[in-house]
Amino acid sequence: MPVAGPGHPNTAILTAMDLIVFDLDGTLLNKSSKITAYTQETLRRLTAEGIAYTVATGRALHGAIDILDGHGFLLPQIYKNGVMIWNPDLDSYSTSHLLTLDEIGHVAEAFLEKDVTPFFFTLEPGNRHAVYHPPVRQKAEYKLIRSFEKERNLPVLPIADLPADADITNISAIGPDIAINAVAEMVETEEHLVAYMGVAIEDRRLNWIDIHHHSGSKGGAVTLVKEELGFKRVICFGDSDNDLSMFQTADEAYAPENAKEHIKSAATSVIGHHDADGIARFLRERFAL
Repeated sequence: MPVAGPGHPNTAILTAMDLIVFDLDGTLLNKSSKITAYTQETLRRLTAEGIAYTVATGRALHGAIDILDGHGFLLPQIYKNGVMIWNPDLDSYSTSHLLTLDEIGHVAEAFLEKDVTPFFFTLEPGNRHAVYHPPVRQKAEYKLIRSFEKERNLPVLPIADLPADADITNISAIGPDIAINAVAEMVETEEHLVAYMGVAIEDRRLNWIDIHHHSGSKGGAVTLVKEELGFKRVICFGDSDNDLSMFQTADEAYAPENAKEHIKSAATSVIGHHDADGIARFLRERFAL
């Protein structure tokens, strides 16, 4: 029987051997980035049955905390694709993999050389998060700023305002596919960096990219949480490239119908669409809830 591990004094004793791990966007959340009433009820039923669950997302804590509040997410939570693990019991991070000054410099130079604006995500004293950037260059970058502010609940500020004591957790950007691909190729030569990327606006040939320390992965973070809390098995749900590392370490991995084709191919099975409560419906059947 898994129990609260060291550093988790208030975590309730759990009766299940499985740990369920949800990606958020495109998986547990609907197209409006909400947890539906049906999924909320499913989470309540999981809790009532003593079945443990948590989240592993590319979002920062401040971009998910309001969404998760009140829905039983009491165990350590994985943010920024595994770069950070948040411990709700202690109201602090238990693990973080931060970028070094050299790594930050190399990535920034690569972006600026390709005329793409880098966005620097920070962890600051008091567990404050923010995003900083040099002058914006493209219309799509302005849209990205609005999404950080409105959807992720993050302040977005000029790079000149970056505090001296801020740590950089990851660097993101949006830009022409040729430029983004060139930056991704540069990252491949950096021993301690990893990049996730994808199509942002297909008809305009714009891609997005997110770069962070290679030690921060969903798979590594899920394994750490599993071992620390004493679970035997992991069942995970995800829809994109940043979920592949936890697919590889999980005992069961499920992709919603809307997932990318190569993600579906890597999954144990493909289940219902994220905008039709596909994960919740699967769980009700899987655990007879």
